[in-house]
Amino acid sequence: MGQQDRAARTRRVIVETAAAVFDELGYDGASTTEILARCGLTRGALYFHFPSKEAIAQAVVAARAEVLVPPERAVRLQAAIDLTLRFADRLQHDAVLRAAVRLTTGQSSFTRPDTLPYRSSADVIRGLLREAAEGGELLATVEPGEVAQLIVGSFAGIQLLSQVYEERRDLTSRVTKMWKYLLPGLAVPGLLPRLVLSLPHGTDPHGARVGDGSCRVPAAPPVGASAPPVCRAASSPAVARVPHPRMRRADDVAGGRRPRRGPAA
Repeated sequence: MGQQDRAARTRRVIVETAAAVFDELGYDGASTTEILARCGLTRGALYFHFPSKEAIAQAVVAARAEVLVPPERAVRLQAAIDLTLRFADRLQHDAVLRAAVRLTTGQSSFTRPDTLPYRSSADVIRGLLREAAEGGELLATVEPGEVAQLIVGSFAGIQLLSQVYEERRDLTSRVTKMWKYLLPGLAVPGLLPRLVLSLPHGTDPHGARVGDGSCRVPAAPPVGASAPPVCRAASSPAVARVPHPRMRRADDVAGGRRPRRGPAA
């Protein structure tokens, strides 16, 4: 192993160890002494890579960008969904990502509030939504910039509530519900039954999903016509689908069930 490889490995060890400390104790509760005790390095080795605790924290926050790489999906709205679900899943298992979120959302002496992590997330989502609009996946009334801000803000609040209530154990479920209620106002009706609201099966984040291969964004079916068959990846488990509200009501009436009404005034 060359000197550069050893230096990169040492730097990564420091970042991962510090992230675990920041995640557990917060920025103000963490110390370089605690970080050194856990990673087994000398103080000289730590300061060779990072001149201060704040510099280590900045490196932890910067590592967050690794999760913001969109997966390859032919349907770009599916890519946006998968990106948020993958981020939610990583938050449950990745101490570096959890620490990055805590450092940027918690109140502490760590630098001034930085909007860059939120702006970076919004930029990625906005780019995917613009591509989705160009591909005919979105309703004409959708403005990608506004929706990107809504998704990032909603996700930030959802992950905070999930942390308070369930230590993020239910985070992916909460994000799925967010999309369940957002999508009817975003996607063209013909696309809704084909959007998958579950993590890709297996470990490959770029595994087959809707829109891959022969799957295409379909045109909305005529009124009264049966919906085209749902496209699913052959290796995928049972998937959650988002029915359009009008389609749900039509199915209820056809099946002899009257739509439920609210209580009388």
